[in-house]
Amino acid sequence: MSDQIELTDPVDHSVGGMYGHMFRRGFHIGMSIIPFIYFEFGEKIADYFSVTVIQVVSFLTLVLVFGEALRLKLGITIFGQRDYESKQVSALAWGGFAVGMTFLILPEHPELVWPLILSLSLGDPFLGEIRRMGLESKTVFFYGSIFIALIWIACSFQVDTPLWMAVVMGPLCVAAEWPRLRWVDDNATMLLIPLSATIMLIPWM
Repeated sequence: MSDQIELTDPVDHSVGGMYGHMFRRGFHIGMSIIPFIYFEFGEKIADYFSVTVIQVVSFLTLVLVFGEALRLKLGITIFGQRDYESKQVSALAWGGFAVGMTFLILPEHPELVWPLILSLSLGDPFLGEIRRMGLESKTVFFYGSIFIALIWIACSFQVDTPLWMAVVMGPLCVAAEWPRLRWVDDNATMLLIPLSATIMLIPWM
């Protein structure tokens, strides 16, 4: 069995059809609020439970991992998931795990966390939808790189992200989404690969 999977229309495999697909996209975009909650309310939430913010993130990530293991054990899918996710780790779980790792590794770097997560939460749906329009791969890569670079440019004005990173991260984030791996969803690769690159670039900032 190949480790690569064919590119298919996600609507065809979504539980709930088009409505499930739209819910999935909306949930994905809604992930954009996570950095706001973390940086604005994380300390208050942690203080309420007498723990650290990092412990809260670690706890939630572990809950996600064990919850996903239970879901796989039961072999169930929920509205918006894809039918084949009853037998493999879901995109939601991969994305949640990647987000958790991002906060655990860069807990004091909003200038990096914001664009990294927005590149996933906004960039992935953007790439998916323009791909569904039937555009050629090179065109999708070009438009996707511009779109994600604009996210990093916007963050340079809002949270002081180094502007030069937009040139690197635009194409890198799109390239990280490209592999069609059977067991690892692009929600993981699209965040963890740019996260790894960011860690290596931090000494140059």
